[in-house]
Amino acid sequence: MQKKITAKSRAILLALTGITGILAAPSFFPATARGVNTTPIILGQSCALSGPAKNLGLEMRAGLLAAFSKINDEGGVNGRDIVLVSRDDGYEPDMAVKNTLDFINTENVFMLIGEVGTPTSEAVIPLVEQHKIPFFAPFTGAEFLRIPFRKYVINVRASYFQEMEKLASYLIEVRKIREIACFYQDDSYGLAGLEGIERALKKRGLDLVSRGSYERNTVAVLRGLTDVMKAEPEAVVLVGTYSACAEFIKLGKARTAKDLLYCNISFVGTKNLQATLGRYASNVIVSQVVPCPQDTTIPLIREYTAAMRKYQHDAPVSFTSLEGYIAGKLFFQISSAVPGELQRESFISTMEQIGVFDLGGIVLQYGPGDHLGMEDTYLTEINPTVDKVPE
Repeated sequence: MQKKITAKSRAILLALTGITGILAAPSFFPATARGVNTTPIILGQSCALSGPAKNLGLEMRAGLLAAFSKINDEGGVNGRDIVLVSRDDGYEPDMAVKNTLDFINTENVFMLIGEVGTPTSEAVIPLVEQHKIPFFAPFTGAEFLRIPFRKYVINVRASYFQEMEKLASYLIEVRKIREIACFYQDDSYGLAGLEGIERALKKRGLDLVSRGSYERNTVAVLRGLTDVMKAEPEAVVLVGTYSACAEFIKLGKARTAKDLLYCNISFVGTKNLQATLGRYASNVIVSQVVPCPQDTTIPLIREYTAAMRKYQHDAPVSFTSLEGYIAGKLFFQISSAVPGELQRESFISTMEQIGVFDLGGIVLQYGPGDHLGMEDTYLTEINPTVDKVPE
């Protein structure tokens, strides 16, 4: 007897890399049923599933899968399952381009979702605009995805400039710190963060006292550490991934007796940074763009944690997977509201016309010329736990 394949199992199986060609074949799913379109909605995700940044991609994917599995079990988008096809780009731009071309030319995906990283996003934006395919909820706060306005880019999170403004305000106005340095990844991600903190400091009449950098997908931080520490800063703002930032913090604490404050932006991956730091997890601040995933006073977070337990119990409940879940539920709300046949242009126009989407205590806003989504930022401190910073 042939085993029945459920909506949940389809979503999980199709998210595994390397097997999508067979499972996504048109013969596997009926194109129509009594005149109703039951063809699955296929979404493509290029993200790091290997390498030093892999946990960011794995957690973003887990949040998306939890959302889509729940939606599919409850009937999908007007009877259509959502299928996530994830491909590994190792956080490298050339692989992200290759994956995106496969999504567009071979997989025929409806849209791109949950891209992880600034350099990979920057590499594929020309393809997005050439093929007029929505680029939905990228896991990056890079400014080029916001200014100038790009019709096919739909953001969920606040920008890195907004995160840096939050950190600068806290350091200078609350902690009374003025000697601030920056350690950054030497690519478009790191440079976006560097520009953000420089702008925020300039607004307050200050400049960085020093800066240092490292190469993407490495933990070769020693030269950057030396460049930063020579100015004896009171605080260091870090713009990197969890592995490199953890290495910098560990070495920094070993090299100086000075009680420095280390500040990271959300892309670092809070849970992974905390785990990698181990006993060095103190005096570390991380800015966030989604609420604390343990804040069960928010209805959406109660829904998210239940869905993670049911569909993605091996993945962590984290800021990153919560962001993925928010993206997945938002996609469902928009696509379900599209009148008539679901098309890329009608998806975007429907989102702009509805404007406000309340996912359950977490609200996103859009409109013509406004694809920003959420603009809230929060500060948390890493100790044995992750606690919200008093403001």
